[in-house]
Amino acid sequence: MSIRPILIHPDPRLKKLCAPIATVDAEVRKLADDMLATMYDAPGVGLAGPQVGILSRIFVMDCVKDHDAAADPVVMLNPEITWTSDETNVYEEGCLSIPDQYAEVTRPKEVRMRWLGLDGQLHEEQYDGLWATCAQHELDHLNGKLFIDYLGPLKRQMITRKMEKLKRGLARDKGNA
Repeated sequence: MSIRPILIHPDPRLKKLCAPIATVDAEVRKLADDMLATMYDAPGVGLAGPQVGILSRIFVMDCVKDHDAAADPVVMLNPEITWTSDETNVYEEGCLSIPDQYAEVTRPKEVRMRWLGLDGQLHEEQYDGLWATCAQHELDHLNGKLFIDYLGPLKRQMITRKMEKLKRGLARDKGNA
């Protein structure tokens, strides 16, 4: 397993529609392992293919917050939402591609997801709370959408400017290294 660099917004790859994964092979399994390692290292609760420069329909998540509890990693290939609740939840969302920026986003409280697993089988499960929010957030990534796209234009522009400044600083630091 290796830690992959996480793309920082704005990056055009974060706004692209991702292609379906045709077959579950060693390359896809390695990608999933790398993405889980990257997500845990960041640390985060979810990570989507485009965030590591892979424009394929894959995301990983693990919303277990209790450090004493066992990890519960989920890898979803070609995920889709098959049902959403009418009831909504508001979560303060963040994103590994938009570091240190958070905003409240309203989403369905519960979702039912269907996806292809690393075992090559179709899986379906219902999620609620943080798991439901995370699944929706990561699925948005596969469709070229970021959590800041749910915000008003001024707040979105302010966050984008902060990220541009961060990227300039990172590039400058890299040049001085």
